[in-house]
Amino acid sequence: MSESLEGRIAVITGAASGIGLAATRALLDQGATVVMVDRNRDALNELAADLGEKAIAQVTDLLDADSCNAMVPEILSKVDHIDILYCNAGTYIGGDLTETTPEAIDRMLNLNVNAVMKNVHAVVPHMSSRKTGDIIVTCSIAGHYPTWWEPVYSGSKWAITSFVQGMRRQMIPHGVRVAQVSPGPVVSALLADWPEENLRKARESGSLIDPEEVADAVIYMLTRKRTVTIRDMLVLPTNFDRV
Repeated sequence: MSESLEGRIAVITGAASGIGLAATRALLDQGATVVMVDRNRDALNELAADLGEKAIAQVTDLLDADSCNAMVPEILSKVDHIDILYCNAGTYIGGDLTETTPEAIDRMLNLNVNAVMKNVHAVVPHMSSRKTGDIIVTCSIAGHYPTWWEPVYSGSKWAITSFVQGMRRQMIPHGVRVAQVSPGPVVSALLADWPEENLRKARESGSLIDPEEVADAVIYMLTRKRTVTIRDMLVLPTNFDRV
C-alpha cells in the first residue's frame, strides 16, 4: 500500500543533474516541494525556474565546511520543516589505488562519506523533535561487493552502508526512517572518466541504467506506510556483470 507525498517537503543534494535531478522531478510529480541542493548556482536557478514554484534552489558547496554546516539552517529559513532528506551528492574514482592521488581520495571521502554524515547530523534533531521523517542515501552496489577495479569508491560506499544501517536502527525510536538505495552503473556525470569505448559497449549491452530507474526506487521507498521500512534497494542493469 502506498502513501501520498502530496505536501511533503524534501531536500535533495546533488540535485542539478543525474539521479538528483531525476528524483527532484519524480517528487515534484508526486506533489512534494523539493529543495534542490547543489553548488552550481546557475544550473539550480535555471532548473528551479523551469520546474515551478515547488522547486526551491539552495546553493551549497558540500566540500566547503562552512557552506555544508549552514545547509540545514539555510533551508529551514526557506521552508518551515523537512520531511525528507535525500543525500545523493557524490563523486567517483575508478582504477587501481596507485592510479589516484591523496588529494582525490580526500575529496571523495569528504563528499561521499563526511558530507553525508554531517548532513544527517544536522537534520536528525529537527526530525526527532517532529517524531517523523525519512533519510535516504545514495549508496552503490559497490557498497556491497568488493569491486577491486574501484577500491577507493567501493570503500566510501561500504562506509556509507555501515553508517546508514547503524543510523537506521538508532532512529527507530524517534520515528525517523533511514535507508539507502544501491544502484549499479547509472548514466550520469559520475561515469565521465570512463573510456568512451567502455561506455559505448556498456550502453549497447544494456549494462547501464537511467537515473529515472533509481528515482522510481526512491519514490517506492518513500511511499510505504510508516510501519514499513525498505532498508536498501539494489537497482541493477539486467546485463550487469554477475556480482
